[in-house]
Amino acid sequence: MVLPNPTASMRLVRDKIFFTPAGAAFFIFALIILINSLFNRNSYEIVLSGTALLVLLFTGLTGYWKSRKAIAMEPSWKPPFPMTAQAGLTNADEQTLITGLNVSVPLFFRLHYIIRGRFFPGGSKHGCRVSAETSVPRGKTSAQITLDFPMSGILRAQGYCRIRDIFGFFSFKCGLAQNRAVNVRCAPCFGRKVYINAQSGAEDRRSKPSNDVERYYMREYAPGDRLRDINWKSSDKLDALITRISTDNQEKVSRLEIYFRNFGAQVSLEELWLLDRAKARLSYFLRSIKEQNSSFIFDVRAAQGSWEIEDDEDLDLFLEELAGLSFFPPMNETVQNISGGGEEKKGDIYIFSTACDSGLQSYLLACNPRPVTLFLLQPPEKSREKTKTETEYLRMGDFNSRGCVLPPRLLKRGKLKPLSVHANRVDIYYAGIKL
Repeated sequence: MVLPNPTASMRLVRDKIFFTPAGAAFFIFALIILINSLFNRNSYEIVLSGTALLVLLFTGLTGYWKSRKAIAMEPSWKPPFPMTAQAGLTNADEQTLITGLNVSVPLFFRLHYIIRGRFFPGGSKHGCRVSAETSVPRGKTSAQITLDFPMSGILRAQGYCRIRDIFGFFSFKCGLAQNRAVNVRCAPCFGRKVYINAQSGAEDRRSKPSNDVERYYMREYAPGDRLRDINWKSSDKLDALITRISTDNQEKVSRLEIYFRNFGAQVSLEELWLLDRAKARLSYFLRSIKEQNSSFIFDVRAAQGSWEIEDDEDLDLFLEELAGLSFFPPMNETVQNISGGGEEKKGDIYIFSTACDSGLQSYLLACNPRPVTLFLLQPPEKSREKTKTETEYLRMGDFNSRGCVLPPRLLKRGKLKPLSVHANRVDIYYAGIKL
């Protein structure tokens, strides 16, 4: 037995209804006055109520006729790429563009574009209702609408057009609807940059073929190059350190192992905010390292899979997928999982995690003797709140101000406590929730 889809049913009913609440109330009020005046034989009330009903009828027929003419219109809404949280309200370039509005509307009518759907913060299974609307300027075939969210996640919504009169009595569906799924990246974070020594990662030697014409080539000096390979004559001329690389040799490329531990029991908005800030720290780390040395290769692992990032295109694709990653149930990890199937690995390990990761300490112990750098997101401690230490806060009111309605399940406050873990290097960041 196939059960009906309540969302589709509500959408069908919404498309069939053309009276707005104000229009329905006005119609009932005018009709009652007309019936009452006919019984009382009040000519003034008969003329007044009859005129109101005639105006209402004329307006409704005009709007219905125009909506039928524009039934084949194909409007399209295109959000900015990449779409970033906390950017739509302040940056005009982050506005969602609406095109294909090539229809003329009668006088006293306006064309409206509405986007409705659900936003899943942090990629969770509990969605927030989203609603945004804009009025298209008369004579224009495009418009912009503000879609903004306080944190990362996935937006699944439908965009559609309606013709409405300026009195607010009628609303007629027109054109074709368009469904989209959009990944919303986390708002950027800033802080001290992490400087990586090229020798701290695992080495990946790549052979370069040689020929009799070109024995070597030169490039700018990069950390990890041998001092004896520096071409001092060229460096003096160019006022920069130039390294001579022989094509007969194998060039060293450093690989960095990065683990994004998105393990936890997703029950509250507080935990999702910690995960969001962990994503922001990982994004900032990857971008800053790439700016330092573009030859680094990142091997990123998360609970849902693994990625190899070699260039900016790979990095952009990964950040798009990272926006939709949510919590994964805790799992038992063996040494084979950590070492990569029993293969011996070398170099530093960089781990990004949150206070929701109950198995973090055992994982750190299993990484020995390799050096570990941990970036940990913790809830703010009461003692630190009094001293006004730097903490990134998410305000629940930001959801309502951006057209999102939080589900009650996410409003539940959990008993989240800071973790006490040990690693070679631990960078702790704080993130909390405020009303």
